Amino acid sequence: MVLDDLGSSLRGTLDRLQGKTRLDEEDVEEVVREIQRSLIQADVEIGLVMELSESIEQRALEEEPPGGTTARDFVLRIVYEEMVDLVGESTDLPLEPQTILLAGLQGSGKTTTAAKMAWWFSKKGLRPAVIQTDTFRPGAYDQAKEMAERAEVTFYGDPDADDPVQIARDGLAATEEADIHIVDTAGRHALEEGLIDEIQEIDEVVEPDRSLLVMDAALGQGAKDQAQRFEEAIGIDGVAITKLDGTAKGGGALTAVNETDSSIAFLGTGETVQDVERFEPNGFISRLLGMGDLKQLAERVERAMADTDTDEEDWDPEDILDGQFTLKDMRHQMDAMNKMGPLDQVLDMIPGLGGGIKDQLPDDAMDVTQDRMRSFDIVMDSMTEDELENPRSVGASQTRRIARGSGQPEERVQELLEQHRMMERTLKQFQGMGDADMQRMMKRMEGEGGGGMGGMGGMGGGGGPFG
Repeated sequence: MVLDDLGSSLRGTLDRLQGKTRLDEEDVEEVVREIQRSLIQADVEIGLVMELSESIEQRALEEEPPGGTTARDFVLRIVYEEMVDLVGESTDLPLEPQTILLAGLQGSGKTTTAAKMAWWFSKKGLRPAVIQTDTFRPGAYDQAKEMAERAEVTFYGDPDADDPVQIARDGLAATEEADIHIVDTAGRHALEEGLIDEIQEIDEVVEPDRSLLVMDAALGQGAKDQAQRFEEAIGIDGVAITKLDGTAKGGGALTAVNETDSSIAFLGTGETVQDVERFEPNGFISRLLGMGDLKQLAERVERAMADTDTDEEDWDPEDILDGQFTLKDMRHQMDAMNKMGPLDQVLDMIPGLGGGIKDQLPDDAMDVTQDRMRSFDIVMDSMTEDELENPRSVGASQTRRIARGSGQPEERVQELLEQHRMMERTLKQFQGMGDADMQRMMKRMEGEGGGGMGGMGGMGGGGGPFG
């Protein structure tokens, strides 16, 4: 995740404050040095680094902690609030008809972002259309058309035309029934005058309600010049940060937001059209600091369940609390988990599981887990209907047959059966539980999930982890 190193190093620094009830100047200076080091390594512009660290230091030394608050929680709250203030509010994108113009350099991810945004708007009940005006990059039309098809949204482009301004004009007319028009423009390897002139002409034709600068999270200090040029040319209302699934530092995006006096609109977190998030500053910083993001988690769960394909139309997830838990049920749940996105991103959203706990895992732990889930799916393809319905009936000879049929080792078949038994035992604890018992359990989980934030209200409320 963007600025992930900052979250990891900062959590380590704050952990050294455990047990302290009062802060001294040395404690504050150590935290501030860690913030400065991490932000500079993340390629955040030096002026922003100094502004943020000075604010944190001043508040930590001058403000009086609320009664009963530990030194760690007090500093964490200050860091959280100042970081939220740094990234700013989310770009205003009302769910109503509008035209959005995308700008950015070649390779920044504009074409993919156009399809992702269109998919996002379609899930909100609107009818989006992607208009591809890039006549410069070979394959731009084909890529845009394919991505739009994956997103299942309207697409317009003309592979035979060489005038991007006319394509934009024709595209708006051809897709006039759409609610949302997303106009994808050409990029270049550098900020050439031709690119600026072209996008200014397109801007005059489409008269966008909003112009978004699409920026690769790996872009460093060069973000400053790029942001300034696009701001001068067409005005930038927001930034879409792409490729956050890699090892990108991401500080350049924060610099761009500051340079254009704009805000962040979307985060691209993977390669598929579904790997996009509406930027929410509270949840973003909360995840960064290891305190989870229940709002984003709930949205992913809801989306995953809605998109999960099933052959049995009458299958209901709640049925597993009433009767036998089969391998078919387990498969449905695995399918839903896969649709939620990479496991490391999902863990980041769960209070108490992201952050510090994830820091202790090997770098490839999440990849191994996902590979394991895929191998489980392959194993189940080689099982009979009776074995899927009654996994406890699978014996040694059946295990050998399933292993041969799936091309997986016998140990993997046994792992699947053991995983099923563990999930079955867990679910039995919930069976027969009344509503009152369930509510008490959920309340206890919420209280424990805030990562030691008890004195500040845990994860309650939608305005961030501090209520």
